[in-house]
Amino acid sequence: MATPIPDFPIPGSDPQLHSSIRLRVLSLGAGVQSSTLALMAAHGEIGPMPDCAIFSDTGWEPAAVYQHLAWLRSGNVLPFPVHVVSAGDIRADLLRASSGARWASIPAFTRTVKRGRVEVGMIRRQCTKDYKIVPIRRKVRELVGLTRRKSPDAPIVEQWIGISLDEVVRMKPSFERWMVNRWPLVEKAMTRRDCIAWLERHDYTIPPKSACVCCPFHSDDRWRAIRDRDPESWAEAVEVDHAMRTGLRGIRGQVFLHRSAVPLDEADLSTLADHGQLDLWDNECEGMCGV
Repeated sequence: MATPIPDFPIPGSDPQLHSSIRLRVLSLGAGVQSSTLALMAAHGEIGPMPDCAIFSDTGWEPAAVYQHLAWLRSGNVLPFPVHVVSAGDIRADLLRASSGARWASIPAFTRTVKRGRVEVGMIRRQCTKDYKIVPIRRKVRELVGLTRRKSPDAPIVEQWIGISLDEVVRMKPSFERWMVNRWPLVEKAMTRRDCIAWLERHDYTIPPKSACVCCPFHSDDRWRAIRDRDPESWAEAVEVDHAMRTGLRGIRGQVFLHRSAVPLDEADLSTLADHGQLDLWDNECEGMCGV
């Protein structure tokens, strides 16, 4: 069955729109899809060439992501600059939030008991906007000269986002009149598997998964990988998970990073636990994480 494409314009094939664009920006998550997108542009397989890429650093990505980002920014890899922006350290912010400080909520899981029944819910997600979308948008406005000027009513910025064909449900149009989103991998009908195949054909190392260490959207497979391959990050995640249990402003019940609503270091992360697990990445806002 063909994957349904969202019912809004895809700007890649609109020559009239191309003529008004003053800046092309690639939103770089430093994962498989956005890295493939950047490297395909560097090879001249997707165009026009972006003016730059922007990586928004939450301060708590896996070490492998930072290593891969450093390679992308090194000489003779990409023919355009990669700007790094940040709205702060999400780990430090979450630890402060556990003591009642204001916070940008992450989609963690809540456990409450009502009339003897245990109910598991999910906190609304604000982290993607605060740590990814806003810092990137602020940098884009600076680059295109809109810092202190009124925004135009027509698009002058084209933002490339590394969503692939198998994740089209994550495509969202830009809510800024002066910026239009574009998804070149979808235009080329490329899935994540196609991206990996392209990287392998060109002898590139497969990038690591791009997502905050603490992301509640992690599958059990991803949590196992952090626990078994990155003990420092695992210890930090367990620390934050315990700290967040109570004390978060405006949240009732206990809070957990794992979808089973049990402490992370007690969660069943066996391969059997993966069976029937929901793919929560479909809920991720605008495709700014995990790519």
